[in-house]
Amino acid sequence: MKKAFLLVITAFLATYTVKAQNDPNAKKILDAVSTKVKSYKAITGKFVLKTFTSAGKLNGTKTGSISMKGSKYILKQGKTEVICDGSKTYTFDGSKTITVAAAEEEGKTLTPQKILSGSYDKDFTYKLISTKGNFNKIELKPVDKRKNFNKVNLFIDKTKSMITKATILDKSNNTLEFTFNNLNTNATLADKIFVFDKNKYPSDVEILD
Repeated sequence: MKKAFLLVITAFLATYTVKAQNDPNAKKILDAVSTKVKSYKAITGKFVLKTFTSAGKLNGTKTGSISMKGSKYILKQGKTEVICDGSKTYTFDGSKTITVAAAEEEGKTLTPQKILSGSYDKDFTYKLISTKGNFNKIELKPVDKRKNFNKVNLFIDKTKSMITKATILDKSNNTLEFTFNNLNTNATLADKIFVFDKNKYPSDVEILD
């Protein structure tokens, strides 16, 4: 669990275009989510990250926060922080290292920001698997079968057209579960908070780019 958040940030890459036919019902729902998210000037909220063993035993819980404005975002989980200014992402490991990458590369990873956006056409095939209760459940499978996870299940609030939970099943049948709460879709965020400032971090921090 110590590096579970960074695992999500760095490991879940999907780089191939979709070739299989996707479920049009799932696409309609995901498109509605994407349109809704894009209509907001900014979003802030909290998320809970839980890990479960293949036997279903809870292995750990982490909490974090998210702030989004267009293509810019900030993710915080404990001492770990990721800042994207729309051009570059800066990932602080919580200790003494900051890794810099192009935003388009980080955009291919499965972060909480990516999950909330509802845009998956280039990364996954998808289908609607349940419409019971207050949520639509959509199953995503990575196009690149070499990736170290099998599928992602999204739970989408029917009334709000917002993703409230996502579960990620890896190839060892362990599960990562993101739950979003306290989402504020009327947030006001200044652009300057997304600007990387080295002075906010330890004086001996190493920047890798």
